[in-house]
This record gives sequence, structure tokens and C-alpha cells, in this order.
Amino acid sequence: MSGRHRFRTAVAAGAAALLCAGALAGCTAGTPEAAAPVRGPSVTPKPEPSWDVSPASVAAVGDSVTRAFDACSVLSDCPEASWATGTDAAVNSLALRLLGPAKVTTHSWNLARTGARMAELPEQMAGAAARKPGLVTVMMGANDACRPTPGLMTPVADFRASFETALARLRAGAPKAQVYVSSVPDLRRLWSTGRLSPLGLQVWKLGICGSMLADAEDLGPAAERRRAEVRDRVVAYNRVLEDVCAGDARCRYDGGAVFGFRFDGGQLSPWDWFHPSRDGQARLAELAYRRITAG
Repeated sequence: MSGRHRFRTAVAAGAAALLCAGALAGCTAGTPEAAAPVRGPSVTPKPEPSWDVSPASVAAVGDSVTRAFDACSVLSDCPEASWATGTDAAVNSLALRLLGPAKVTTHSWNLARTGARMAELPEQMAGAAARKPGLVTVMMGANDACRPTPGLMTPVADFRASFETALARLRAGAPKAQVYVSSVPDLRRLWSTGRLSPLGLQVWKLGICGSMLADAEDLGPAAERRRAEVRDRVVAYNRVLEDVCAGDARCRYDGGAVFGFRFDGGQLSPWDWFHPSRDGQARLAELAYRRITAG
């Protein structure tokens, strides 16, 4: 090779190296072996667990709504009328629909407690996990907003921490259990419906959900701001429920169905005009069944 030819070859190789250094991808200046990309081990993503529309057992956690408080008689739980696990055919609870009358009493458990707030949910979830249920229903949060005053409502951060802990407790004992999470009802809508009843107004004066129902006939600016504050807190709670549930592949949020449901007078307890009546419990069961069996 002549000196001039060697010089041209060296210049061409140097130019190619400079072009390769400035390129983002796909450039080689050497042999085909040098151009081969380095590949890591092939990783096949795990398929998402399929949703079982026919779980073999149901555990319910929550508060007075799931205990069907004031649905059958005054100031009493009525678990047979519970939307989640009740045996009353007129309510046609979620468990009754999913399990049938022969199994509803032996394969479902109502672990809710009247008056419970979200801070209690981890303990209830641990109890549910011990039974290894196919499905756990969650309806909790109304009592966190229903405090004597808005200032006593559960902070949103605490609400989130308790709900996250509750799901972690369930997963520790029952990793494959499915979870249905109900939204918190719209307490302001309950006020707007119940305040039309003279009896409801009298009962509310005994102290039911003071943050929302106190001075129920007062339509002044301060009272309206108070009710708006409570409703905003309920909306924030529902965002937490949706967000935390979305992080669990076996959890389904109701999409705000219970929050958006328009309870009428016949669907509220005739004793307190706040808790669901038998008919109201039946409507909650229907909403849950639709969501769970959607596939």
C-alpha cells in the first residue's frame, strides 16, 4: 500500500469514528461482531390475576351501615338485613346473591362494628384475613366525617395511613382475597333529603352526625360553609380509597357509585333518617353486585 493510500484510509477511519461518537444509536465503525447489541435476560411480565365473579366466601368489614343499624328497629343492629352478608331475602344481600341461601350463614362473616372509624379497619381486616375469605367488602369512612364538629374529622393523611395498613394486614394473612371498596356516601345529600322530614329534624337534634346535621334548618352562609367542608372531606376520603385500591391488583373500588346514589325518603331509616332502611340496604347490595360481577 502506498503512503498516500494509507493516509486516505486512516483519514476515512478517523472520520467514521467521529461520526459514530456523535450518533445516538445504530452506528458501528468496526466488525459486525462489534455492532451486535448487548441484550439482558428476557423477562416475561406476570399476567394480572383474573377477577373471580363467584367467590366462595365473603367477609364484611366496616361500620354501622354494614351492620344495618336502625334498619329493622330503633337503635339496634340488624345484621340479617345487611347489604353485605344479610340473610333477609327482601334485601338480597351481596353474600346471598353470590353464595346462595344454603351457604350464606356458613361462608360469610360480618365483622363490622357500629361506630367504627378508619383507624379500626386494620384490626377488622386482620380478623377477616384469619378466615381466608374469597372476597372482603369494605365500607368505612362516614364516621370519620360524622364528628361533633368539622374540626374533629379524621385528617386525610391519617385516613390514608389506616387504609393502607388495613390492606397490608389483609395481604399478610389472605394474599389472594379479592376486595370490594365502597365509596363513602354523600352526607350532604342525606342532609338535603332528611331535612324534609319533621321527624328527621327532631331526631337529628339528639346529636347524629353533628358536623353535617347540626342546625339542619339553618341555611345561612356559615352553616352552608360547614356542610361544604364536610362534603369536601368525604370527597377527599373517596379519592384515598380509589387511589390505594388502585395499587392492589385484587381490589375494586365502586367508582363512586355509593357516593353518587340518590337515597330517597323510603331508602332511609324511619327511626333516624340517616342510615339506610331495608330498601336502602337492598340498593347498596345491588350496586356492589353489579361492580363485583362485571368481570
